[in-house]
Amino acid sequence: MSEKVLMKGNEAFAEAAVRGGSRFYFGYPITPQSEIPEYMARNLAKAGGTFVQAESEVAAINMAYGAAASGGSVFVSSSSPGIALMQEGMSFLCSAEVPVVLLNVSRCGPGVGGIQPGQADYFQVTRGGGNGDYRIPVFAPANLQEAVDILYEAPSLADRWQNPVMVLVDGMMGQMMEPIKLPEWKEVVAREDIRSYKPWAITGYGTDDSKRNVVKSLRMQPEDLEVHVEKLFAKYAEAEKELCRYEAENLEGADIVFVAFGTMARLIKEAMELLAEKGIKAGLIRPISLWPFPDEAFDLIDKTTTKAVVSCELSMGQMIEDVKKAVAGRFPVKLIHRTGGIVPNSLEMCEKALKILEG
Repeated sequence: MSEKVLMKGNEAFAEAAVRGGSRFYFGYPITPQSEIPEYMARNLAKAGGTFVQAESEVAAINMAYGAAASGGSVFVSSSSPGIALMQEGMSFLCSAEVPVVLLNVSRCGPGVGGIQPGQADYFQVTRGGGNGDYRIPVFAPANLQEAVDILYEAPSLADRWQNPVMVLVDGMMGQMMEPIKLPEWKEVVAREDIRSYKPWAITGYGTDDSKRNVVKSLRMQPEDLEVHVEKLFAKYAEAEKELCRYEAENLEGADIVFVAFGTMARLIKEAMELLAEKGIKAGLIRPISLWPFPDEAFDLIDKTTTKAVVSCELSMGQMIEDVKKAVAGRFPVKLIHRTGGIVPNSLEMCEKALKILEG
């Protein structure tokens, strides 16, 4: 790790991806993440990589598909409606088992929405808008250092699972500045060694047809497709065991337990301090992986003291569906939320929590 440096979120995300091994970037400018393609345009070539500004998000994800199928380590970023346009390509990537790192610096609202922070892409990234049966691991860091660490790790995770990996942050994190420690540069696999590192990749060399690879998602025979999809879901079942991540804080003896990710989790910690001043003990479950969702964390909630579990979101309530499933009827589940790009302050959340406890 280097000394701490002060960086803007979007630029730190880009730097972390490059240091983690990403050498191909395909993207299209869209706020609040436009600094990422700008940063990549200036710096990726210096690391021996290739930057391409595509004509659209649809083109970007399909360019990523081609480069990654050839063994390239690919990073793609966009924001909410841009990610929506990429959903078909993500389904193709999952079916063809091609690894790509995806970053959504999300905005608020449906449609074009607004450029303020939002978390209403939860369904989009955890359920997927593309067709068919597939899954994408999704991580939601709560500060820039955690985001840098995850994006640095993400190329290796994508390769390990031969699948896209998604990182979700909100627009506030993309635009804010924090001191971070940048990780050391990872050694990049040489072009001539790609075939040994990624034996499935299309490398385009060799005269023996039996050694040529085909990367595809088309399977015309129903029996073949069923076998393939079941193989994918066996892989996802293993990923659920290995990739589940969360932070659990202050659960023993808690009167109320908050569930929040990203920026909302940071604000909730301030509300917890305000509640403590009033003699109320509040706990927190912070999912770091949104898929797989950390159901196991909810087994740690104190059954003798906790009166409610509260999903805290910058949306009309999307994560709350997973919270209810994980709670499985053991506690009442409530919602504290704002939408439209409005970020609640800690005092507002404290007051809403008190009303929940008052019944």
